Amino acid sequence: MAKKAYPLRISPDVLAAMQRWSDDELRSLNAQIEYVLRDALVKSGRVKIVQKVTTEVQDIEE
Repeated sequence: MAKKAYPLRISPDVLAAMQRWSDDELRSLNAQIEYVLRDALVKSGRVKIVQKVTTEVQDIEE
């Protein structure tokens, strides 16, 4: 999936809050904004979750 650049006008206070949140979550600011938007779209029913990533840990027999 190719990503499209989009200029975003956002208030300095909201941007600062998003930056703090992204720092807490160890994400880039851009990734955090995309995460919040995607989550809001799913919760509002505007898009469906397409894929859920899971990791399974298995014991390796010697």
